[in-house]
Amino acid sequence: MLAIMKTPIYLDYQATTPCDPRVLEAMLPYFMEEFANPASVEHAAGRAVEAAVEQARTAICNVIGAEAREMVFTSGATEANNMAILGAGRFRRSAPKPRNHVITLATEHKCVLESVKQLGREGMHIDILPVRPDGLVDLELLAATITENTALVSVMTANNEIGVLQPIAEIGELCRAQGAWFHTDAAQAYGKVPLDVQAQHIDLLSVSGHKAYGPKGIGALYVRRRPRIRLEPLFYGGGQERGMRSGTLPAALCIGFGKAAEVAAEDMAADAARLSGIRGKFLDRIITALPGTRINGSMEHRLPHNLNLTFPKVDAQELLASVPELALSTGSACSSAAVEPSYVLAALGLPDEDARGTIRFAFGRPTTEAEALRAADRLVSAVKALRQAA
Repeated sequence: MLAIMKTPIYLDYQATTPCDPRVLEAMLPYFMEEFANPASVEHAAGRAVEAAVEQARTAICNVIGAEAREMVFTSGATEANNMAILGAGRFRRSAPKPRNHVITLATEHKCVLESVKQLGREGMHIDILPVRPDGLVDLELLAATITENTALVSVMTANNEIGVLQPIAEIGELCRAQGAWFHTDAAQAYGKVPLDVQAQHIDLLSVSGHKAYGPKGIGALYVRRRPRIRLEPLFYGGGQERGMRSGTLPAALCIGFGKAAEVAAEDMAADAARLSGIRGKFLDRIITALPGTRINGSMEHRLPHNLNLTFPKVDAQELLASVPELALSTGSACSSAAVEPSYVLAALGLPDEDARGTIRFAFGRPTTEAEALRAADRLVSAVKALRQAA
């Protein structure tokens, strides 16, 4: 199990995760001793680093059932999402048989929503669909919205706030039937739940190293080869990554991500079972002491380490301020000096007052049951105190 800071108790593992010690160990030689550019294949030092990067690429692909040549390294999921959405939209709009329509959900990550809106500003027709009260896609509405003009559908695998898992295989099947390409932001799901790009009919898939106990600053985009998916590049240069993402690869980060993928493949099932158990005991402790607490999003279709809870008649910012020994987040977006209610919770139909009383909990590989229960007890005490003071 990973060791991490004991104070505060960290329960914000959907924001980021620590590097697994095995990841750090794998990376270290490539900062100093083996520092060659992996594109410098004219000499042995460069070829050795290139081989290590390609081994990492294979490990990352193995987690999702892809081939190594289908994976493009990026700086993270935000770049991968931009590359997938803008690249696919622009390519298909100008193809011999053009398609000019893009679909996504109202609960997607901001980088997906903003990329889709950019395509709208460029003249494409966009649909941002609502979700059901449990946070899941309405498959009938989606099926009715996809047409022969649909270039791309982008739906995240696991939501970054409420943790719900979308029916990816069913979405992929709907897209494939109409010839629409299917992109999924899997940053929160990668290494946490099983993924299979073939079985789930996925054409484009984005991942991020630091969400899976790898380093920050590295991500990847899966781009299907059969049937062939083509993208307009976001920027140009020396033609690295098969011309889709020019620039010198950060070899140490690539190799670290590869090691994180290997660890995830080995530990995924055990991690999920342990964290689901911890989550259950944490939730029981909270609900027993605070019976009015509400769970946002489907519990049946959810990441094993996530909870999103509303504490009625409590302001989440005040609650967080009263428990400085806990590292938590609300899922709210900061705009200027004001904290705005989460647009994801609004899409579920929560009124602003409830959204302002909501906190996201995400347990991680270092989390112990004792820590989780201490956190639950501390939250219960703080909620009761705030309600009494109101």
